[in-house]
Amino acid sequence: MPNLDEVDLSRKLSKAEEAERIEAGQKRMLQLRLVNAGLMGDGRLGPPVCIVFEGWDAAGKGGAIKRLVGHLDPRHVRVASFAKPTFDEKRHHFLWRFFPSLPGWGGMAVFDRSWYGRVLVERVEGFATDEQWSRAYDEISQFEHSLGQEGMVVIKLWLHISHEEQLRRFERRQGNPLKSWKLGAEDWRNREKRSHYEEAVHDMLQKTDHPLGPWDLIAAEDKRWARVEVLETVIARTEEGMRRVGIEVPPPLTANAGPDVR
Repeated sequence: MPNLDEVDLSRKLSKAEEAERIEAGQKRMLQLRLVNAGLMGDGRLGPPVCIVFEGWDAAGKGGAIKRLVGHLDPRHVRVASFAKPTFDEKRHHFLWRFFPSLPGWGGMAVFDRSWYGRVLVERVEGFATDEQWSRAYDEISQFEHSLGQEGMVVIKLWLHISHEEQLRRFERRQGNPLKSWKLGAEDWRNREKRSHYEEAVHDMLQKTDHPLGPWDLIAAEDKRWARVEVLETVIARTEEGMRRVGIEVPPPLTANAGPDVR
């Protein structure tokens, strides 16, 4: 089972190493997207791929998502960001609002936050009753399992940073007029409840990790390392999912061949 205490936050990459691995990963990601979209290979549609991003505030989800999809044709991928539910969304089951953004065969979607808000912020802040968030672990696991049985590749990423590094990033955001919009009073309040959130994250990882929806923990203390690890993890999980549904995984393109991702 995934464990936050086992995440090695000391991992780092130089700027040159990051650039080299990002370029290689983006080329491979583009190749897999074209194959799964039926635009390369035998024309068959590959499995739907849904990448779920969760993590601490300021853990670098936005930057990682940018490196993951920024080079892809926007017609071939959907990025959906989820904040607190609206009044109308609260009138439905908590999973209801996520269905329209799920990818179909040949498609790919990236979720910036997700249904895990039920067992994280809604649990800690009291927006869900004890009975509601307690039963949500099974509801979420069954939901993901059903998606996986239909062929979907569910990739779940938790971006992990230390309490100290989060504070440094908050302070940098606060002093940058182009980034201060990302930081609000709610973010500072959440920091005061770090121990409560850590307990909620631990329970989430232990109770919702399953073969068709495993958790991957990303060491995000160093942003360069995190961006590369996210990209390479998504590639590996996508290839696993393709094999599971009988789609041939193509060999990587040679250095002088293939799509131009720049």
